[in-house]
Amino acid sequence: MSNPLEPGALDGTRILVTGSSRGIGADTVRYAADAGAKVVINFRNKEARAVKLADAIRADGGTALTVGADLTDPASVAGMFEQIRAELGGLDILVLNASGGMESGMAEDYAMTLNRDAQLSVLDAALPLLHEGSRVVFVTSHQAHFIRTTATMPEYEPVALSKRAGEDALRERIAELEERGIQFVVVSGDMIEGTITATLLVRANPDAINARKEAAGKLYNVSEFAAEVISAAVEPVPADNTRYVGDVSDFLKDL
Repeated sequence: MSNPLEPGALDGTRILVTGSSRGIGADTVRYAADAGAKVVINFRNKEARAVKLADAIRADGGTALTVGADLTDPASVAGMFEQIRAELGGLDILVLNASGGMESGMAEDYAMTLNRDAQLSVLDAALPLLHEGSRVVFVTSHQAHFIRTTATMPEYEPVALSKRAGEDALRERIAELEERGIQFVVVSGDMIEGTITATLLVRANPDAINARKEAAGKLYNVSEFAAEVISAAVEPVPADNTRYVGDVSDFLKDL
């Protein structure tokens, strides 16, 4: 997938993408850096991947900062933004990409803690660094966005419910963000081939992705969806603050 942004389109723009050492986040960072942005690569425990990505960006003449932070730990989040302030002075774009809830060995409420509570915590910590003209992007799935009207796979339902809760909580902040001159947009897509979520789903239900692909007709891959995420960070925000990626008719039939 080629970069949807022209070279120089983001010259000097400072962007943080949470959960960006791999997958959609990493490709989003790469697109941003190639368009001239100063990028912040956030990771929880994949430091080697984050450093490798940052080194590649710097080798191409870009600016990249790696910051480890557990988004469920307020002190860790505060430290991340203090480092961003010290290195970059502020932020222009915040992409809330990190999510989870299907990992083994986590607390029972981990999905809600990460996908709702941590999203708000990160936004609150970022606000002093954002400014009029900044933008916040929240990345979600159709399965989560439409969970209240369209059932999803049982294995994914706890994640879907928690991500919808996070989206709702962030939407409640739109008026406040608009008063500050900060735009907000949700990017919603179907299951994405090649993500850790897809891998975990297949482990739990081997037919999960193939069944979804058959129903949808097409599933985006990581680089294709990342192109939509970075486009959402710069293109006009839709009236309902939601950018749908791909066909959603399958999710609207019960409405």
